[in-house]
Amino acid sequence: MTDKIRVPDLLRMKAEGRRITMLTAYDYPFARIFDAAGVDALLVGDSLGMTVQGQQSTLPVTVDQVIYHVQMVARGRRRALVIADMPFLSYQASIEQALLNAGRLIKEGGAEAVKLEGGATIAPTVRRLSEIDVPVMGHIGLTPQSVHRMGGFRVQGRAARPGVRPPEMLLKDAAALEEAGVFAIVLEAIPAPVAAEITAQVRVPTIGIGAGPACDGQVLVMHDLLGLTACDPPRFAKVYAALWREAGEAAGRYLADVREGRFPGPENSYQD
Repeated sequence: MTDKIRVPDLLRMKAEGRRITMLTAYDYPFARIFDAAGVDALLVGDSLGMTVQGQQSTLPVTVDQVIYHVQMVARGRRRALVIADMPFLSYQASIEQALLNAGRLIKEGGAEAVKLEGGATIAPTVRRLSEIDVPVMGHIGLTPQSVHRMGGFRVQGRAARPGVRPPEMLLKDAAALEEAGVFAIVLEAIPAPVAAEITAQVRVPTIGIGAGPACDGQVLVMHDLLGLTACDPPRFAKVYAALWREAGEAAGRYLADVREGRFPGPENSYQD
């Protein structure tokens, strides 16, 4: 598929059994790189709080910060669908608040869809956004904005225990979101059999992250994909490069060249 990816294309891809690819992106260069590689969707996640800002969670991220990053990603992509996360407390207080903030992400940021965390309790907000033609992606399972309630970043969809949403509740969440009008649902940190059951139950695509191979597509945080972190990636991630190490090595070679007089050389200097 080489044409511009739009919301109906993802629904068509599920119907045709074609896997959907999604990556996070937060700036112009990586949006260009991933878009040229052929990714279907770019998510400007509130994960930027942890990956870009160095925060301990996603909770401090603001709407203005997401808009800033969406603008860069939207300028960099040509083909991929651009989806913006709605950060913590940008949609939970009221439906009116959600409408205004989603509108800002689309009108000011250039997003083509928004993503909200939560299940059945957030369905009325999803429904209202859908009624005014704001495309909404859902997100259930491990929802990082609920880190304090969950007691940490914990796998969901297991037998009932404190901080863990059991499988039957996740199935109800998915059904409620579909009925409310989402065009896709992210399933995060859910046992593979539960994610497979949800994927079979709903007509909209499921995008997995730590949810096994049965989902209709997959998403990875770009820093995990590229090895751009100083610590070990999550168990569910696959590292395809080692850019943290390579960037450090490149910086080390530059420092040595400067200190030993090898840079700048004649080829790097103006002679007239």
